[in-house]
Amino acid sequence: MGDMDPHIFAVAEEAYKQMARDERNQSIIVSGESGAGKTVSAKYAMRFFATVSGSASEANVEEKVLASNPIMESIGNAKTTRNDNSSRFGKYIEIGFDKKYHIIGANMRTYLLEKSRVVFQADEERNYHIFYQLCASAHLPEFKALKLGKADDFHYTKQGRNPVIDGTDDAKEMSTTRNAFTLLGVNESYQLGLFQILASILHLGNIEVKDRDSDSSIIPPNNGHLSVFCELMGVTYQDMSHWLCHKKLKTATETYIKPIPKLQAINARDALAKHIYAKLFNWIVDHVNKALHSTVKQHSFIGVLDIYGFETFEINSFEQFCINYANEKLQQQFNMHVFKLEQEEYMKEQIPWTLIDFYDNQPCINLIEAKMGILDLLDEECKMPKGSDDSWAQKLYNTHLKTCALFEKPRMSNKAFIIQHFADKVEYQCDGFLEKNKDTVNEEQIHVLKASKKFDLLVELFQDEEKATSPTGAAPATGGRTRLSVKPVKNKAGQASKEHKKTVGLQFRNSLQLLMETLNATTPHYVRCIKPNDYKYAFTFDPKRAVQQLRACGVLETIRISAAGFPSRWTYQEFFSRYRVLMKQKDVLTDRKMTCKNVLEKLVQDPDKYQFGKTKIFFRAGQVAYLEKLRADKLRAACIRIQKTIRCWLARKKYLRMKHAATTIQRYVRGYQARCLANFLRRTRAAIVIQKYQRMYVQKTCYKRKQAAALAMQCILRAYMARQLYKALLREHKAIIIQKMIRGWLARQWYKRTLEAIVYLQCCIRRMRAKRELKKLKIEARSVEHFKKLNIGMENKIMQLQRRIDDQNKENRSLSERLNSLEISHAAESERLRVELTRLRGAEEDAKNNANKVTSLLEELERLRKDLQNTQKEKKAIEDWAQTYQDEMEKMISELKEQNHLLKNEKNDLNRLIQEQSQQWTEKMQRALKEETQQLEYDLNEERSRYQNLLTEHLRLEEKYDDLKEEITLAVNVPKPGHRRTDSTHSSNESECTYNSEFAESEEGTRGGEDVSKAILDMSLFLKLQKRVSELEQEKQSLQNELDRREEQFQRARARDDEEHKKARGAELEYESLKRQELESENKKLKHDLNKMRQSLRGSAEAGSAAPGSPVYTVLLDQLNASNEELEVRKEEVLILRSQLVSQKEAMQHKDEKETMTEPLPYIEDVQKLTDAKEISQAYMGLKETNRLLESQLQAQRRSHENEVEALRGDLQSVKEENNRQQQLLAQNLQLPPEARIEASLQHEITRLTNENLELHAADPKEYKAYRISMLRRMVDLMEQLEKQDKTVRKLKKQLKVFAKKINDLEGCQMDVSPGQTADEPVHPVNIPRREKDFQGMLEYKKEDELKLVKNLILELKPRGVAVNLIPGLPAYILFMCLRHADYINDDQKVRSLLTSVINSIKKILKKRGDEFETVSFWLSNTCRFLHCLKQYSGDEQFMKHNTSKQNDHCLSNFDLAEYRQVLSDLAIQIYQQLIKCMENILHPMIVSGMLEHETIQGVSGVKPTGLRKRTSSIADEGTYTLDSIIRQLNSFHSIMCQHGTDPELIKQVVKQQFYIIGAVTLNNLLLRKDMCSWSKGMQIRYNVSQLEEWLRDKNLMTCGAKETLEPLIQAAQLLQVKKKTDEDAEAICSMCNGLSTAQIVKVLNLYTPVNAFEERVSVQFIRTIQTRLRDRKESPQLLMDTKVIYPVTFPFNPSSLALETIQIPSSLNVGFLTRV
Repeated sequence: MGDMDPHIFAVAEEAYKQMARDERNQSIIVSGESGAGKTVSAKYAMRFFATVSGSASEANVEEKVLASNPIMESIGNAKTTRNDNSSRFGKYIEIGFDKKYHIIGANMRTYLLEKSRVVFQADEERNYHIFYQLCASAHLPEFKALKLGKADDFHYTKQGRNPVIDGTDDAKEMSTTRNAFTLLGVNESYQLGLFQILASILHLGNIEVKDRDSDSSIIPPNNGHLSVFCELMGVTYQDMSHWLCHKKLKTATETYIKPIPKLQAINARDALAKHIYAKLFNWIVDHVNKALHSTVKQHSFIGVLDIYGFETFEINSFEQFCINYANEKLQQQFNMHVFKLEQEEYMKEQIPWTLIDFYDNQPCINLIEAKMGILDLLDEECKMPKGSDDSWAQKLYNTHLKTCALFEKPRMSNKAFIIQHFADKVEYQCDGFLEKNKDTVNEEQIHVLKASKKFDLLVELFQDEEKATSPTGAAPATGGRTRLSVKPVKNKAGQASKEHKKTVGLQFRNSLQLLMETLNATTPHYVRCIKPNDYKYAFTFDPKRAVQQLRACGVLETIRISAAGFPSRWTYQEFFSRYRVLMKQKDVLTDRKMTCKNVLEKLVQDPDKYQFGKTKIFFRAGQVAYLEKLRADKLRAACIRIQKTIRCWLARKKYLRMKHAATTIQRYVRGYQARCLANFLRRTRAAIVIQKYQRMYVQKTCYKRKQAAALAMQCILRAYMARQLYKALLREHKAIIIQKMIRGWLARQWYKRTLEAIVYLQCCIRRMRAKRELKKLKIEARSVEHFKKLNIGMENKIMQLQRRIDDQNKENRSLSERLNSLEISHAAESERLRVELTRLRGAEEDAKNNANKVTSLLEELERLRKDLQNTQKEKKAIEDWAQTYQDEMEKMISELKEQNHLLKNEKNDLNRLIQEQSQQWTEKMQRALKEETQQLEYDLNEERSRYQNLLTEHLRLEEKYDDLKEEITLAVNVPKPGHRRTDSTHSSNESECTYNSEFAESEEGTRGGEDVSKAILDMSLFLKLQKRVSELEQEKQSLQNELDRREEQFQRARARDDEEHKKARGAELEYESLKRQELESENKKLKHDLNKMRQSLRGSAEAGSAAPGSPVYTVLLDQLNASNEELEVRKEEVLILRSQLVSQKEAMQHKDEKETMTEPLPYIEDVQKLTDAKEISQAYMGLKETNRLLESQLQAQRRSHENEVEALRGDLQSVKEENNRQQQLLAQNLQLPPEARIEASLQHEITRLTNENLELHAADPKEYKAYRISMLRRMVDLMEQLEKQDKTVRKLKKQLKVFAKKINDLEGCQMDVSPGQTADEPVHPVNIPRREKDFQGMLEYKKEDELKLVKNLILELKPRGVAVNLIPGLPAYILFMCLRHADYINDDQKVRSLLTSVINSIKKILKKRGDEFETVSFWLSNTCRFLHCLKQYSGDEQFMKHNTSKQNDHCLSNFDLAEYRQVLSDLAIQIYQQLIKCMENILHPMIVSGMLEHETIQGVSGVKPTGLRKRTSSIADEGTYTLDSIIRQLNSFHSIMCQHGTDPELIKQVVKQQFYIIGAVTLNNLLLRKDMCSWSKGMQIRYNVSQLEEWLRDKNLMTCGAKETLEPLIQAAQLLQVKKKTDEDAEAICSMCNGLSTAQIVKVLNLYTPVNAFEERVSVQFIRTIQTRLRDRKESPQLLMDTKVIYPVTFPFNPSSLALETIQIPSSLNVGFLTRV
């Protein structure tokens, strides 16, 4: 490729070959104007390296390197007026190679991202590509939550008014970008997080800010884009909207929040968007570098520099200034490499050369970066308090306008300046230079984003915000030999604040300087990109524009130098080493220069093609390639000859090997065939035998199977027949029963039908008789006279009656429809009307029958006409009667309506009354349930307090017991004053021996006497106790008297404790029975009330219009029934719970005493979660049972302690008797010489054993025989051990002699070595690498190191010293890791010993330094952490919910340490109580002076109350205690506990106890001091309390309940300030002071003393009114609060996320004997 036309692949190939040939790092510098093709050229160069070299592993590093291009282009490239894909940042990519020149990784460094493009674009320009790619992909399902739209919908993407690039598909580019992310290892969740942040930036740009007034602005409420931004970022709407329109100003003492106008708010919004995008850009660059990073050591690299080209626009700002400054530096580097260094080397080597002039841009660089240059003045102006762009421009004019020819001032502007660059003149506008150089952003907005809890990626972006950040937004450099990022190197922690103050210009200048150093350290290769035209037209070439670019970048001068110069050069040694293969042996001379000249004269005929310098040979272009071709031909011929020889040798070796292999194969094949034949014969015989037995087995099996099948079929058939018979009998029996029932039913039906027929027949007969009687009456009525009377006006009457009947029917129907409820009351009236209707219908039928006879009666018409008038009169009378009847009916209807209305009102009243009663009963039941729940919770807390008090008493008795044991021990071991000789080893280890004895006594109490007797047998102990025997004899009587006296005291204390226990037990049983009776009576009362309510409701329902089956009544009755059923269920649950508790109690009484040492109730930790009365009662009863068990345990321990005291007393007596016997032996031994003492002691031992043998033989011969055999075995063992020890001693003596001889020889050799030789040949240690082990989170220790472990880790560990720098809870972790190893090796003795030692040591250190708050807090934290570790790794599922899989693997496997968790919990309660006491001792002197006497608000209580004697303030006495002192002390307590890693829930309980002490002590002193009860003092107290509440709020402790403990004090302060005159005031005081007792309220009112003239004393009448109103209160008559009350403490489970295998143990703990496993 080197002979081809200029191509990017040719440059890349040259760089790759030079790296491989010269073993030197290379650089390819791609330069040119914007849009000339730099990015594409760099991309093709990287593609060439990826294709040619490939990767050394299967990770496809070259694909990852190429995949970084689309990512960086999408987030760093944008469309400008000169380029559709312009890089708006600079990058330098180092491609790393290994020794075989394969790609192993890459590293990218970026420079000066153009952040202003995020918020502003000029016409015909675009924002970064990634925003348009997102908008184009908004329709994808995974992007629906981002709420995106088109690019024209967002302010940040529509300013250029041309969002589309011709020939570019943004959606397709988005797919390419996502695939590149995936290839580089960025998973889908992180990609969606990145896109979520980018979408948030777009929504942030659409937030509209409006003017509130001239100095402030506001964001309209419910802004949609701001809501989307906050939702995507996971921040609160209020905080972000507030800090977008406000800023915080900090002074030396105060902080102000100031609103900002609209313009500043918009600028702050844009600054936040730029800052977020810069952080996102840095994060992506970091992850790209991590993906391209390789663990293989880098041998060399090739750097590709793709940096922004020279730019000049209509408006040039700070970004164009920095870009052109960087191009000036690169042009200077090019000039230095091509012109200056090239020509200087020609002059240096004394080669004939004519100098070529070129443009030197050093003056322009000095103008920019020299002292008092443009950047220097800009940084100076940024430091000015009121610096501005105008003042900076004036400084530039005054400094450079007359002194530098390259600096000019525009004619028509005072805010711009012109610089003559190497390419062109550029005019820069000064507006915005200072702001962009500072690159500030509102810190409060960053804090809001950091507070996001839903968006982990956002927090990760800003996690290094406190560190020194780069204003340019450059990514931190990872890997490589030099750090070229704008972010400064963190050399020292003290430089962080200085680096944070660096401006963008200064850091950019430093980064360019580092870049130049890297480029100068490599061999550069230049790629000059020439832009063909300025209009982005294809296939259009502007010659003038191309020549201008060539002249500006110095290419013409480069061509001149290349034509006349010597581009290739070799030193004489390098040339000789490289081309030695072209020389013959006779051509090689001692002078390398002459050798090279001779060879070149033969190889190159034209002498003008090379020149000889002083140290180098210079070649013109193409000559090195010619020499390389000759060298390659020579080497190729040599390789062919070598290959020929080696191939011949290999073929010969292969033939011989094949011949030998063929012979071997033939031998083995023939043997194999013979073996196969023998095997075939054996298999044939075996097959015959197998077939015989197999066929026999098949036939036998077939027979047995058939026999079994026949038996099974017979069994099944017989069973089937029996079942069928049984079913037939059963069916017959049931048929008989059915027939009996059917026949009975048919008989009954026949009887009923017969009865009905008889009744019907009777009815028919009676009806027939009635009809006959009716006919007789009708015949009698048909007489002429009667007929005449009846037919007078009969027709008219019939019509009237018919109408009347119709009207009556209508009225009846309407009335029946409206008065269905009155149907029973009006049944009689309806029956009457029905009878009359029947009669009228009969009359009508008679009239119809008589109508046929009208013709016969025409003759009587005249007579009937006379009667017409009478009929009319009768008609009128009937009409009057009908009218009267209608009026009466209407009146009756109105009355019925009124009655119906009254019934409805009564029904509504009844319903309302029922609802009110139901609501009252519901509220009453809820209130009763709530009160009962509160009472149960109170009882639970009381039981917990009682348990902890019992635990305290138990610990006190243990201490008393330990004191008794110590006194008994002292009775044996403590000598009288006098001279005593002590062994040195014994004196040095005295404390350890005493400590060990304490542990041994606690674990092996039953073997104490035996251990003491064995210890007496030790001869060394006899010698040490020589003089003490006589002294102990003298003290015998005094110690016996002391022991008797203490025993009597112990018996009296035990009797007193038993009486107290019996009283407490009786009180508990009595309280339990009373509670149960109260619950049962309450249930009976509720049930009785419900029955009465049901009866009253039924009575009211019957009295009203609503029937008992009405919907309202039914609903209410269902509710009452449901309530009754719920009460029954509750009662059954109480009975079940009672039975369960009784059974549990019986089961617990049968357990062993050791098995009762269980963990305290597991639900104590979860008592806050109990909301149901059933659960609370269950917890209450369970806690009572636990207290009873603890009391029984305490009694058992007391009995065991008494037994141990008796045993110790017997041991003491035996020790004293043994001492008397040994006194004579010791005296005799001292008189003998040292050699005879051992024999005498052995003789005495033999005598003693003989006496014991005789006694045993006399007592029991069998036991004596067994004892004698055991003693003989023991003597044999002792003899064998003695022989082994003798052999060991002789062996050690020999080894000692050998070692001594070797030491002498070495000393002699060292004396023979001369000093010079020693200095010249130092011995270097050889580092042998060790393979890292996978630790399992365990620590191994030896049994004898247990005391040392406890001593260094507990007894001698000081919280103020070494423990300050430790991980919180590190001693607990170390002890648990040691315990894990003991559990791992299944050593129960070691586990028990370690746990006992730890518990006793903690008790000992607390007893020794229990008054130090730091010590107590430290061990409270570590004890809780040790307890949590025992729970977390216990294997219980309830404690393993938050564990990782690795932590679950670390669980204990062999032992259940639930008993020790109980003991540790009790120990933690003891430490907590000691912490509260220590804290109370510190706080108590401060409370009165700080809370009452000190005037926090000056001048409020300046006037002393009249009539009081003068009192000296405690402040005057102490002079130091104020409210600030209390708060400082609280801060100290809180910081110490936080530093020690105390659980947050435990800190809350401690703070609650602290505030209770402060409130109780303050209130008690207020009640006892008359001078403190005034209005002004009440204000002081309320102010002090508010300061304490503010402290709680600052520490996030408002929910711990501490504020509620101050409620009595707050109410007392309010009582001092309220009005105290009228009855309304008294009522207000009674309702306000619910936390104070009546005695306290009356005491404060009596002590109230007016300070000023406008105040008055409280009248006696007012105090009596208060007493009268508070008479019904049920409270304690105690005046003062109990300051010794300690709230019950709980230890909620708090698992640790720290992995045990990652814990490092510092050397300061002195536990180097521990071994990590």
